[in-house]
Amino acid sequence: MSATREIISSGNDLAAIAAVDAGCMFFGGYPITPSSEVMHTISDLLPKVGGTAIQMEDEIAGVAAAIGAGMAGVRTLTATSGPGISLKAENLGLAQMAEVPLVVVNVMRGGPSTGLPTRVSQGDIAQAKNPSHGDYKSITVCAGTLAECYTETVRAFNLADRFMQPVFVLLDETLGHMHGKAVIPTAEEVKAGIKPRKKFEGDPSEYRPYDVPQDQPAVLNPMFTGYRYHFTGLHHDAMGFPTEEIETCRKLIDRLFRKVDEHRDEIESNEEYMLDDAEILLVGYGSASLAIKEAVNVLREQGIKAGLFRPITIWPSPEERLFELGQKFDKVLVVELNQGQYLEEVQRCMGRRDIEKLTKTNGRPFSPADIIEKVKEL
Repeated sequence: MSATREIISSGNDLAAIAAVDAGCMFFGGYPITPSSEVMHTISDLLPKVGGTAIQMEDEIAGVAAAIGAGMAGVRTLTATSGPGISLKAENLGLAQMAEVPLVVVNVMRGGPSTGLPTRVSQGDIAQAKNPSHGDYKSITVCAGTLAECYTETVRAFNLADRFMQPVFVLLDETLGHMHGKAVIPTAEEVKAGIKPRKKFEGDPSEYRPYDVPQDQPAVLNPMFTGYRYHFTGLHHDAMGFPTEEIETCRKLIDRLFRKVDEHRDEIESNEEYMLDDAEILLVGYGSASLAIKEAVNVLREQGIKAGLFRPITIWPSPEERLFELGQKFDKVLVVELNQGQYLEEVQRCMGRRDIEKLTKTNGRPFSPADIIEKVKEL
């Protein structure tokens, strides 16, 4: 049985605690509602373990500093909200192309633009799939409980080092500011589960960081350790130097896809709640799933067999499982705090257009009554 501990905290604070427990040694960011507590907390915690937290002049500089720390070989974090992701997008594209591991906590709020800074939203689902232009595969996890604000942040650091790219952790204002008890692994257990980033240990003259199998990430030794190579946002060769050679460019982008697509089993995580005998399928994630679970419990007391499918890994989506569920259930309802951003992905995976939706974009969370009423309409 895994060792656990109980802690009373908020979602934002738990994400910061998780980062430090997972070995993060650098934070670069800028305060923005509703994510600022992540920065506040980690700036207290990191110096105590020999790490560094720095508030930069803006969101762009924050992610640039964090990527620089990743290049130096340490686990690194930035945290923000949707408008901050918009500003960080160019540098996030650099990290995708150069294959620099980084964790990005995004505590979602209303948008677009300045939107509703102090209110809840799940409006960054589509943004998390493609925050920057170009072809690459995003890895995005989404916490649905206070405990997962911790455990999914830990998992994100392990995924970032495994796949050598940015990994997004989506919270939302409700979870970020929710305060309560969470049962989480001990720091010792988390540390025991850390797998060191792969390194090349041979003759430096034979080191070619991007010359790897087509289903594997680059092997980037930390800078300043005697292994020379080049970082660039341009298409590049095995040493990282810019190139326009046709096959080299094709294989590079193909590998950015395949290193994720061919190892989905290492990334995918879902929760299925009362689906075994369900007749109506509800799909939801994040804080909305808390209201959905309560609605499912009430509906079952009233004789209506509903069940929940909750993707914890949002991108890449659990497309095979969603397809299977689409074949099993006639009635499907997607519940989300946006206009239907994940609904489009569910439609694609299930190959159906007859899926119902319940959405909200006024900055307020769902109540179980909202969901119960909609299910009864079906």
